[in-house]
Amino acid sequence: MTAVMDEAAAPELAALARIEVEKWRGDQRQVCDDEVAREVPVALEYNGISHAVMLASPDDLEDFALGFSLSEGLLRDRSELYDCEIVVGCEGIQVQMQIASERFAAFKDRRRNLTGRTGCGLCGAETLQQAIRHPAAVSGSARFSTAAIHAGMAAMALRQTLQQHTGATHAAAWMNADGSLGTVREDVGRHNALDKLIGALAYEGCDFSAGAVLITSRASYEMVQKAATLGIGMVAAISAPTSLAVQLATEAEVTLVGFVRPHSHVVYAHGHRLTNVGA
Repeated sequence: MTAVMDEAAAPELAALARIEVEKWRGDQRQVCDDEVAREVPVALEYNGISHAVMLASPDDLEDFALGFSLSEGLLRDRSELYDCEIVVGCEGIQVQMQIASERFAAFKDRRRNLTGRTGCGLCGAETLQQAIRHPAAVSGSARFSTAAIHAGMAAMALRQTLQQHTGATHAAAWMNADGSLGTVREDVGRHNALDKLIGALAYEGCDFSAGAVLITSRASYEMVQKAATLGIGMVAAISAPTSLAVQLATEAEVTLVGFVRPHSHVVYAHGHRLTNVGA
């Protein structure tokens, strides 16, 4: 589990900030310190060219950079990322990446058709074809019991350190082929948490077809798209999917599960990867 840095340890890269607040209960006022999740601008640069500025939690940024690059199709695998340097500035953080020349050429060609990007995953696209990517169908055959999905969601909550301190963050977790919970990443943005998870797994040399992703947010189109791009066969969310997410999951053969609760869930697409679906 990733430790949550505080400001005293590393102010610029801390995920937590301590501030003075007024707490009121009825007409009783108490002045005390509280912990809040830090949210900072993070610029992702490729071979000296800025591509995106995201608002993110300023920890696990190497994971974030690699995961974003893979899930957005800018890189095909981790070997194409040659270097990643975190540079802290007065107004935010720069993540300066050096990537393979072939991928950089494709990156520059793609930029000619984009005016910008934001965390929503669609802003900046000039045509519908650019906005809606269609990943190849996922071939992973890993299957999970519904009990494992329910237990995994509960186990993930216990490992959300930043959420426990602040109540303001999302998490994404990896469920291994044996049903055990693996890596967990957190961020103020749900997309960022998933990208951090993907990056961490890529650094570990993970087989993306052999597990599932659990998320503490709604299953939006972008979340399913990122998973499908990496060949992840199952996404299980604590909240609901959108219609476009269901459409993409159906098309890309991703098992999509929503409203995961201790003893219940809803299957929206490709339930064949779940066993004991009626339990």
